Amino acid sequence: MAKIEREAQYEWAVKRVEALLPLVGDDAPEDDPARIELELLSELVSEYSEEHFAIGEPSLVDILKLRMYEMGLTQKGLADLLGISPSRLSDLLAGKCEPTIKTARTISRKLDIDAAIVLGV
Repeated sequence: MAKIEREAQYEWAVKRVEALLPLVGDDAPEDDPARIELELLSELVSEYSEEHFAIGEPSLVDILKLRMYEMGLTQKGLADLLGISPSRLSDLLAGKCEPTIKTARTISRKLDIDAAIVLGV
């Protein structure tokens, strides 16, 4: 199968997908030319996007900051919730240290963060 190799091709394909979307409903037959074109172009756009615009996995620091925002917590409030000192939390948020197993468990449970992310695996 063909592959999008240049950004100009990608931009054209994205515009074409956007033009096809209103034309292809959920009930479109599988042999509808617009549906076939949409499916093929969508796959090509997706592959190019994953290769060139991948965001990557979030870090523990990113997730901790997001949870602080979502929960309306300050660093002191989060430190209290986790049962660690504010200076220890500051070091975690600065990436200067890793959480202990006990702290990792607490982060995972109290903030509902997957243990694999907390442990960096």
